[in-house]
Amino acid sequence: MASDDPAAPPGIGGVVAVVVTWNRRELLTRCLDAVLGQTHRPSRVVIVDNASDDGTAALLADRYAALPGVQIVRTIENIGGAGGFALGLEFALGGAGDTAWLLDDDTVPTAGALQALVGARTAYRTLTGTTPVLVASRAVWTDGRDHPMNTPRPKPGASADEATAAAAVGCIPIRTASFVSILVDLDRTREVGLPEAGFFLWNDDFEFTARLVRGHRALYCPGSTVVHETKKFGGADADPGPRFHLEVRNKVWTFGRSRGLSAPEKVLYGGATARRWARTIMRSTDRSTLIRGLGQGLRAGLSGGPRPTSVVLTEALGPDPAVGSLQPRPPQPRREDGFAVLMSVYAGDRADFFEAAFRSVTADQTVPPDQVVLVIDGPLPQALNSRIEEVVAATQVPVTLVRLPVNGGLGPALRAGLAHSEHELVARMDADDVSLPTRFEVQVPMVRGGLDLVGSALLEFEDDPQVISRRRAVHTDPAQIQTGARFRQTLNHPSVVFRASAVEAAGGYQDLPSLEDYLLFARMIHAGARVGNVAEPLVLYRVGAGSYARRGGLRLLRSELALQREFRRTGFTTRLQMMRNLVIRGGYRVAPEGLRKAGYGTFFARRDRGSGRG
Repeated sequence: MASDDPAAPPGIGGVVAVVVTWNRRELLTRCLDAVLGQTHRPSRVVIVDNASDDGTAALLADRYAALPGVQIVRTIENIGGAGGFALGLEFALGGAGDTAWLLDDDTVPTAGALQALVGARTAYRTLTGTTPVLVASRAVWTDGRDHPMNTPRPKPGASADEATAAAAVGCIPIRTASFVSILVDLDRTREVGLPEAGFFLWNDDFEFTARLVRGHRALYCPGSTVVHETKKFGGADADPGPRFHLEVRNKVWTFGRSRGLSAPEKVLYGGATARRWARTIMRSTDRSTLIRGLGQGLRAGLSGGPRPTSVVLTEALGPDPAVGSLQPRPPQPRREDGFAVLMSVYAGDRADFFEAAFRSVTADQTVPPDQVVLVIDGPLPQALNSRIEEVVAATQVPVTLVRLPVNGGLGPALRAGLAHSEHELVARMDADDVSLPTRFEVQVPMVRGGLDLVGSALLEFEDDPQVISRRRAVHTDPAQIQTGARFRQTLNHPSVVFRASAVEAAGGYQDLPSLEDYLLFARMIHAGARVGNVAEPLVLYRVGAGSYARRGGLRLLRSELALQREFRRTGFTTRLQMMRNLVIRGGYRVAPEGLRKAGYGTFFARRDRGSGRG
């Protein structure tokens, strides 16, 4: 199904169409036939069947499964439109293509709909030098009227230049759009993440596109037309009935938790939402149902957040060996001789960085490992996937590939990978760092000598491993390692070698973004694990662009709060220590990036001088 359109715009890679369906086989047939009949045909079509039970599975198997470029993904439970589009985008990210065309199953695009979207994207880039991250189609109802449910409003506060540039290519600048028919940039999707699968239904497209577009350009393209075959003609203020609580809950989550909207935008959209809710309730013939839904949604939205997308998608896929599973293999006895290296790779890693990292822990080591467990954390870009295949084929070290169907984050990935280690001794390695040749020669005997967990000092670099920017020193006295861990990470995760049994006895890796290592090592120390550090730097640690930005923000603050609560709950810290950590470490997470960078440098400079090992 590769595009053979001779008029396909230059510079545009393949388009991956993503269609999500649930129990609408007749509408789905019209949608898919129209997608496959485009004048600018998609290079791939990913169809997510949300556990339909109306014969959709048989229809897809008989009519579409054998077509080139068509991939059918069937879930074992209905995860809603939010989960369906998150899953479809995850599979789109795993192959060739630089854009994804997202469509509901009740959307029938006209023959030139995709060509118009691609053409507008290309023309705008040619005109302005900026590629829009989203281009939305015009959605009409079955009688040809513009569908009010899916007509995006012009972007509030768009500059005159922005409006003029959009008009020059026949478009209008917008801020958000629906999943009825939009073309989204896959590189930008990798940056901001998937739609929130935990939303299930409603506002998942609003939250995702707000996040995708923030700081970038998006267009409404009236020249691209699709027919949205809803049962009724109506807008966003139509009476939603008993499902109103989903609208309320998801809006609360969007305004309270999402990074998609700025503070002024939250005020603007929040006010508009409140007015629309009031209109909807006043016009309803069943106000009591909507009022109950309002209360239910507010309680649900304020009492917690959506389930993590990785969890939702993993459970929805189940143990199907065709797509993989996050479930580890059954426990097996591990060998005391030899050792394994545990690595994880995800779509954001670079192929050349991975190759250098892999070589540094295999061919370049004076004592090479006996196994490498390489976790593929979700679908990968084709270039990275091809490089991994080349590297694995060329190495003399046995490699165990653990492919996970969705990107679940570092903690779950390492947990799954550790279950596949054939050896009791395991060394960690990141996919963008470089281990020095004598690392394992130094560390492995220390673990064999009785330690459960051994780290080392690091040498930090930015672009060139030959140019060192900072030495990250460590304490070597076990008492200092244990005491210091109540305030900071005293073992450098990219440098550690550990006993797998000791890690698992402490609960293993957990899903705590960016702090899963600190939580694990603290639990091990609290459980009595014997720990040590090598004063000599054994790993070159990459601190490229954005490293200080990633050490802060609301996401890290939430992880920090969860970490400190767990420390206090288990008795690892006192109440006073917890308060100190919340003030200092929590404050660091929300400080401006410049202050974080200065504070981080000062902190490690003190550690270096104080250790006497500079």
